[in-house]
Amino acid sequence: MTIGQEPDKGGPGPRGSGRERVRRAAYELFSREGVRTVGVDAVIARAGTAKMTLYRNFPSKDDLILDFLRRREQLWTQEWLQAESQRRGRTPQEQLLAIFDVFSEWFQRPDFEGCAFLTTMIEVNDREHRVHQAAVSYLANIRSYIEDLARAAGIGDPGSFARKWHILMKGSIMAAHEGDSAAAGRAREIGELLLRSSLSPGE
Repeated sequence: MTIGQEPDKGGPGPRGSGRERVRRAAYELFSREGVRTVGVDAVIARAGTAKMTLYRNFPSKDDLILDFLRRREQLWTQEWLQAESQRRGRTPQEQLLAIFDVFSEWFQRPDFEGCAFLTTMIEVNDREHRVHQAAVSYLANIRSYIEDLARAAGIGDPGSFARKWHILMKGSIMAAHEGDSAAAGRAREIGELLLRSSLSPGE
């Protein structure tokens, strides 16, 4: 199962099993193959529903993509990445570094699919497009989490630090795409240096 994938609980959802099957199918396909290359017909075939079911719940493909991104934030950002970093680290510094430990395991998985927010932002490169803007906003939410940890760690400029840390995160994901399975470990080493240089004496 893909990282951040919601388990199939079976049975009809609150708005009908057809809607839930469409959402699950879109999530699986968009996560693995991107939002541009996957058409609505592929989603319908994967879901095993009628085209009318999709369009009754999602008037356009963009609406389906936006739902995917919302779901991705919940399942990948909140319930996986943030939860795992908090579980593995006792202090804010440890939680920051734990992100790369989580990434290291992720990069080794045969179903490693990369960051859906990055790929969607690149695929839909019109900055005024609502899908592009949504992807950017979800990336900003990840950065806000980093900023909160930096502030809790006592870092003087948590906003600037968060941007630097996020660059390490995004860079390691792209390096893993390139085939560098040790990218997370390399990013962690740089992160340790960044932490030491950013913390006030005595922290």
